[in-house]
Amino acid sequence: MADNEATTLLVVVDTVCPWCWVGKRRLDKAVAMLAADGLRLARQWHPFQLNPDMPAGGMPRAEYRARKFGSMERGRQLDARLAAEGAKDGIPFDFERIERSPNSLDSHRLIRLAALEGGAPLADAVAEAVFSAYFAEGRDIGDRAVLAAIGDAAGLPPGRAATMLAADELAHEVSQDAARAQGLGGVPAVILDRQLIISGAHPAEAMAEAIREALRTGQAA
Repeated sequence: MADNEATTLLVVVDTVCPWCWVGKRRLDKAVAMLAADGLRLARQWHPFQLNPDMPAGGMPRAEYRARKFGSMERGRQLDARLAAEGAKDGIPFDFERIERSPNSLDSHRLIRLAALEGGAPLADAVAEAVFSAYFAEGRDIGDRAVLAAIGDAAGLPPGRAATMLAADELAHEVSQDAARAQGLGGVPAVILDRQLIISGAHPAEAMAEAIREALRTGQAA
């Protein structure tokens, strides 16, 4: 690898996973820490679906949460814990604004399109925008019009996201990648050279050390 070439981290997330947004923010910090040490890192976003059988149109979040956790009260307790944890990383979770639990496939397609159109920086920006739209603004990221607007605002060529989504472009590739990732068992996860080096939303310092060790030894940390 050339001295000025960035090392690529494969980052596996689901856009409807709140811990994945926490993990992304912490990974942002870890990458900045490593950049200060002279290590150049780029991220390649890989899709995962916590709910691969979710209907294409999604379902009411209250209904989904009651089924998943047994009661709305249990869901609210978990939301409160996540909101407190996210606040440590500047994440303004606002779960009360979320009305629907969407199928996340189209949002992953949008992030993949951003990577193809603008490389890692644009994909990073779109991933952040999708998380923010859903968890902070309560927008339905299963709605293709919402996703198209997110893509346009994040820097994709005007109308490109809408065209891609309407044509089912990238749907097969992204769904296949998401299916292959099911073997990981959970997200967020970070992979380097096909080795799992981080599983979970660990503190930024721990993430940086895991990446540093993996780069140093060429093995999973």
